Amino acid sequence: MSDEVLAQLSELGVATIYEASGREGLIDLPLIQIIPGSRAAGPARNVLCGQDDNLMVHAVIEQIQPGEVLVLAMPEPRPVALIGELLATQVKVRRAAGILVDAAIRDVDGLVQLGLPVWTSYVRVKGATKKLIGELNVTVTVGGTDIHPGDIVVLDTDGGVCIKRDRIYSVLEAAQARYEREAHLREKLLAGETSYNLHGLRDYVEKSQKEGP
Repeated sequence: MSDEVLAQLSELGVATIYEASGREGLIDLPLIQIIPGSRAAGPARNVLCGQDDNLMVHAVIEQIQPGEVLVLAMPEPRPVALIGELLATQVKVRRAAGILVDAAIRDVDGLVQLGLPVWTSYVRVKGATKKLIGELNVTVTVGGTDIHPGDIVVLDTDGGVCIKRDRIYSVLEAAQARYEREAHLREKLLAGETSYNLHGLRDYVEKSQKEGP
């Protein structure tokens, strides 16, 4: 996966990609974006931690490749901090694109200063144990979506979406086409036209009113 393709996916953004993909792959969580305005797109490097334990986060560090999104999950998502500033520093040194945590993070001020994009389900101080053997590079389910190792995870202010590896280029093409259509539509809206007319919604409403129940 080239850096150019990942950059394009990042710029297109979660909402456009989700719609262009046929509304597949939504990471349906109220994610907290630690660095406002940040974006990330990259292959998933997955960690399934033991419950309330972050031993495997320490273990995965040396496997992280530049441009990957580190995805941290547990059997049951709970507000226990799997990662803080010191672990995130190691992730940044390995040039990851970002971190997605379906649990908690802490050291928010330090993470903001670090500058590595992070999305999380919770912010909590409660710490994890370091005793349970979990799994690395396995499929994890986050926000109702199965994320396989190497699937592309895209994150921005709207949340997150996952693109399956065999759909990356078809979704990218569809997302680019959607972006161009919306650009043309935006010009018309700025000129004073309305989506109610442009999308044929007026005709639909008025026809339904005439036909009645």
